[in-house]
Amino acid sequence: MKFSLFAIMNQQFGVCNLSLVPVRTEPSDRSEMSSQLLFGDHFTILETTDKWLHILIAHDDYEGWIDRKQFEEIEHAAFVALHDLHTILGLSLSHTITKTASNEKLNLIAGSNIPNALDRFFYLRDTKYKLEGDTIKPAKDKFRNGVADAAMFYLNAPYLWGGKSVFGIDCSGLTQMVFRQFGLKLKRDAYQQAEQGELVGFLQECKAGDLAFFDNDEGRIVHVGIMLDNEQIIHASGRVRIDSIDNQGIFSKESGRYTHKLRIIKRI
Repeated sequence: MKFSLFAIMNQQFGVCNLSLVPVRTEPSDRSEMSSQLLFGDHFTILETTDKWLHILIAHDDYEGWIDRKQFEEIEHAAFVALHDLHTILGLSLSHTITKTASNEKLNLIAGSNIPNALDRFFYLRDTKYKLEGDTIKPAKDKFRNGVADAAMFYLNAPYLWGGKSVFGIDCSGLTQMVFRQFGLKLKRDAYQQAEQGELVGFLQECKAGDLAFFDNDEGRIVHVGIMLDNEQIIHASGRVRIDSIDNQGIFSKESGRYTHKLRIIKRI
């Protein structure tokens, strides 16, 4: 991540200081939510209006619009520090932090970024917080053995377009948030994630954590799920669910039919 001195001096940066903030495709409350920011997610500000910010999210290079009341501006040094941060909240339903000055509480979700805490106290810019609980340091070497349990944390979470939490999540949000627990960065949308990793040639060669991608009749990748083994997949369709998969695609026992057509399998 390199910035020229001129670019830094003329650029603005921000961080999400709320538990979960909608990212919209257009600067309007009526525009669809395409993603979400978690507490501690940082971004570059591309454009501002009276009410909205056009942002580029550092974690996945995703663009969108957020309400100007739902962020805190930070300096470039703080942006870099957050970019290099490797401390997040683990797989619990909620995590509570408290603003020490006002005693206000925020309930955060799994995967939220927490600046390095000392005795469970940390700062986000000038605001001091106390964390009720522990953070984790994602470890890539734990991915293959831990990915199934991490994915199961979201089992039966309702489908929500653009969602990234156990309270509502979409297919690529599920894969992104599960991989985030192990320090593995995925892009935001399924077709973008399909461009990452290495191709797995045969379904029988799949390992837990491989990503299966599915296309529509026009050949566009529109869905993704996490392989649990070479016969089962966990994915978000209506809800986060486990279904059977074969070379043709995902077979739903509930509907008695194939619901998604398999395109490729990738290993990150």
